[in-house]
Amino acid sequence: MALRALWLLRHDPAAGGAVLFSRRFPTVELRAETFNGPTHVPVPSDSAFLKALLFELRLVDDHIFVEHRDTCTRINHSCVYPVSTGSGHLWPVLAFQKSGLIYACLPLVEGPLEPRPPLLTVSGLSQGLALLLGIMDYISPSQKNEAEMTAKIGQLRNLLVQACPLGTPLNTNIRSLSSSFEDIQEVPADKDQPAWRSSSYKGKPQVNVCVTEKVKCMQYDQRDVVDTWQVYGAVNCKCDIEGSAPKVTLTLNLPTNAPPLQDIVIHHCVTSIDPAMLMSFSAEPLDDSVYNGPYKFPFIPPSDSFNLCYYTSQVPVPPILGCYQLVEEGSQIKITVNLKLHESIKNSFEYCEARIPFFNRGPIAQLEYKVTHGQLDLSREKSLLVWVIGQKFPKSLEVSLTGTVSFGTAGKEHPTDYVCTGNTAYVKLYFRIPDFTLTGCYVDQHSVQISVPGKPKITAARELISSNYYLWNSKAPAPMVYKTSLDQFACE
Repeated sequence: MALRALWLLRHDPAAGGAVLFSRRFPTVELRAETFNGPTHVPVPSDSAFLKALLFELRLVDDHIFVEHRDTCTRINHSCVYPVSTGSGHLWPVLAFQKSGLIYACLPLVEGPLEPRPPLLTVSGLSQGLALLLGIMDYISPSQKNEAEMTAKIGQLRNLLVQACPLGTPLNTNIRSLSSSFEDIQEVPADKDQPAWRSSSYKGKPQVNVCVTEKVKCMQYDQRDVVDTWQVYGAVNCKCDIEGSAPKVTLTLNLPTNAPPLQDIVIHHCVTSIDPAMLMSFSAEPLDDSVYNGPYKFPFIPPSDSFNLCYYTSQVPVPPILGCYQLVEEGSQIKITVNLKLHESIKNSFEYCEARIPFFNRGPIAQLEYKVTHGQLDLSREKSLLVWVIGQKFPKSLEVSLTGTVSFGTAGKEHPTDYVCTGNTAYVKLYFRIPDFTLTGCYVDQHSVQISVPGKPKITAARELISSNYYLWNSKAPAPMVYKTSLDQFACE
């Protein structure tokens, strides 16, 4: 679990790219040469890496078709990329973008790079991702203040001496580390205080917990294509408790007959756990032997907010079922969108809207429509319809939109897309339901136990948020994940 190099980059479409910070670990690079053998590709210069990564992420030259990058046979399900350099393909480069910054690192692969080993066998990927997220958490609050962000980036090198000595991530909570190099030598006065708990709180004990679930969905409304949906959960905690090593126990609960939590990943502050909790995977079929609770987590909390655990679950239905149809009739396009809220879902939204983009066409010149609920807005660029459904579905739990659209002459300023050509199109749903989770998972605030005197204030919340929730046009070809072939499914 080591890193060969780490970068913090900036991309501005107008000004181009820039390297804000980079760190290489020569001892890890020597190990990489030994492990990788003849398949080893050295780390290029910062300028060469920046240029190659921006190209791979399609942030430059995106109008040029490059077969290894843009072919439809390559479907990237992760943030891991092969970056082309003068010496070959640098892999596995872990990179993601956030608010104009690109966070990237190169984990060590302890073996040959050809053929490429499965990502699950590269142990440095998870630690590298945790470290990058820690750096993002440290940098992002200062992005609006250029001077403050520059000062924080200047402190990164010293902070990484403690967080990632010799390329091995040990403490990914960068914000909790001291920004002074002298403090690195300082030993905590209390030997029981863990490294991730860097400061002591004074005041009334309080614990805030929020269970956040995100649902991803692809619906096609086609007989030969299988709709897919996935639920991802995270339990975020903020524990303000006195003491150098306070002990907290938190239990996640599920309703009777609810699907079990799977693919559970826990924070390193958890002190003990039932091993059976970690042995349920979504890639395996459910059976009676799958662990279904209780999900108890004893831990010594960090000083700052943190995610206690992550999980997935195989829920039987998506929260909103939908159908999108787009057909051309002469010079006009006719659209129909039908949505139905499943009866098991709480009908109380903070927001709920459907966005209907039109790519590779001109501006919307004429629009006639009818909605049974909510209101329809046209974006300023006249290339996007926003159907604001509001905070509740009607009593029937069904809403519909019909309309005809005609377009003007397309210009360079209008959006294009390589996938949505012809009548291939989608509707994307955005919604948030407070005090609700799709799995039914919740935290009983009365079950939270704390090993400190006094009655703590416990706040527990939960929410369901849409994430990449698509309805594809059922009257045209769409990007397919699974397609039926006779009596079996064949992966496209």
